[in-house]
Order: sequence, then structure tokens, then C-alpha cells
Amino acid sequence: MKKTFALAFSLFISLIGNAQNTSSAGEYMDYFSVEYVQIQQDMWDYARSVSHGRSARKVEKRRAELIQTVENAYRKAKSAKPFNNDSRYKDSVTHYFELTGIVLREDYGKIVDLEEVAEQSYDLMEAYMLARELASDKLNEAGKMVNREHRSFAEANNITIIEGEDTELDKKMEITNKVYDHYNAVYLVFFKSFKQELYLLDAIQKNDVSAIEQNRNALLETLKEGEKKLATIEKYANDPAMVNATNELFAFYKDEANEGVKYSLNYLEKTENFNKIKTVFDAKKQKDRTQADVDEYNGAVNEMNLAVNEVNAASQANNKRRSSLIDNWNREAEKFTSRHVPKGK
Repeated sequence: MKKTFALAFSLFISLIGNAQNTSSAGEYMDYFSVEYVQIQQDMWDYARSVSHGRSARKVEKRRAELIQTVENAYRKAKSAKPFNNDSRYKDSVTHYFELTGIVLREDYGKIVDLEEVAEQSYDLMEAYMLARELASDKLNEAGKMVNREHRSFAEANNITIIEGEDTELDKKMEITNKVYDHYNAVYLVFFKSFKQELYLLDAIQKNDVSAIEQNRNALLETLKEGEKKLATIEKYANDPAMVNATNELFAFYKDEANEGVKYSLNYLEKTENFNKIKTVFDAKKQKDRTQADVDEYNGAVNEMNLAVNEVNAASQANNKRRSSLIDNWNREAEKFTSRHVPKGK
């Protein structure tokens, strides 16, 4: 179920010269911008691969290739001479390449490790998503710095930047970020209750009455908190699909916590009662057992068998409904990103 966000950068804008010394300045900008733009595109492709359902672990080979590409670009940029003794533009691009390499090696290395354990708990999932967000923010800020120096360099050297609309990739980055802002916000709300229900199911599996009550109450509290958060999450393009799918699942969780659990508790109560009666019954010799003893024993057996049938029927119905709703949530989430995350280059 894990999904990722897209990285956001800005691309260089095309330029034209309008003064005598612009030719060499333009060539100087091109020297950096060609590789910068290519790395922007490569990073977009990498992020898009992860965003469209491929885990960070599965694209490790691509990450290794990107690290090598970025390191080569960094060495090339660092060895370049300043333009007219002004190194600010060169330094900004060099710093971007350096930071991109660090983020790919360290931040994404951490992300790969966190991905392995993210689904173990809500806290780990939150840490995993935060790590991805921080990696994106670092690169976004570095890209903004390059753009500032790019514009400053162009202005200082009488180069006119063609403004107009943002580049196509800029638009894709901006859209993708907004799509995954919504996705991630809904996903964390969903995951918290999803995980809490698993704790409840584990308690039921272990026949632990105390843990069942504790996790049942915790699930209801988590659902209450989740419903409030869902109501405040801003929808992307007014698309309610993910919120609706989450609310449908929450309705099931609420029914399970309020009603479904009663069958498990009733079964455990009837089983405990039967075991007590059986212990007393077995302790008596057959000649000492009264009809009342036999009737009590048979009654406890019947009650336990009825409870077993009820809990099994409820469990089968819940499993079917849960599976259907989880599948629906995943389908709606996939359709949501497919509808809104830009495709292709």
C-alpha cells in the first residue's frame, strides 16, 4: 500500500541574448544547464517510478545510476572556472549537484531502510513519509537557489529570460506534489485505523479478553480522530474518491468494534463457562452425576457450540467485507493517482 510523493524542482527557462557580451555568458549558462536539466528530468523519472507504485527497493539500480550521473556532473561543475570572477552561479549549480548526490545516497538510503519496516507501526510509517518529504524539501530548496542565481546571472549579463508559462516539467512537478500531498494526508489517516484494527484482530486471535477491550476502545478512538481529520483534508481537484473510500472502511471498522467484537467476547465467555462446568462434571464419578449435572453440562455444550457457529459466521462475513473494502481502497487510491499524476515525460 505504500505510495511515495514526487520531488519538486524548477527547470531552467530558455534564453536569448540581447547585448554584445551575451554570447559567451549564454554559452556559460548552457555549459551548466544541459546537465542540470537532464538530471532534473532523470530525477523526475525516478520519483515518478516510485510514485506510480514501485517501491524504493525495487528501483535501487536506478538510484545507483543516478548517483553516478550526479557525481560526474558535480565534478564537471566544480572544475569550471568562474565567469568574470563571479562564481555564485557556478557555485549554486555545483551545490545542487552535491546536495542531490547526498540526498540520493543518504536520504534515499534511509528511505529504503525505513520502507522495509514502515508498515510495522503508525509511528514508523509516519517517519518513513517524513523522510521522503524532507528529502524532497532539500532538493526543492536547492533548485530554487539555482534558479535565483540563474536569473541573477542572466540579469547581470544582459540576457533576457523568456518568461511565459512554466515549463511542462515544472507543471508536472507542481501537480504531482499537490496530488501526493492529498494522498499522503489521507493515507496516514487510513493507516492508523488499519493498523489499530490489526492489533484488535491479534487480540481476538489470542483469546485475550483484556486486550480485546483495550484495542476495541483504541480503534473507536482512532476512528473518531480519523473522521475529524478527513473532514479537514483539502481535496485535490475536488476529488473525494480517497476520502470516500476511507470513510467506507471506517464504517466497517466501527461496526466491527461495536458489534462484531461481541461475538468473540460471547464465544470466550461461553467457552470459559463450559470449561468450568466440565471441570466440575469430570471430577464427579459417573454414578454421582445427577440429571441436573448432565443438563447443565449439555446446556453449556450447546451454548458454546452456538457461540462457535455465531463467531465463525461473523468472522467469515467480516473477512469478506474487510477484504472487499481494502481492495476498493487500493483501487480508488490507484485510480486517484492515475487520474491526476501526469504521465510520461
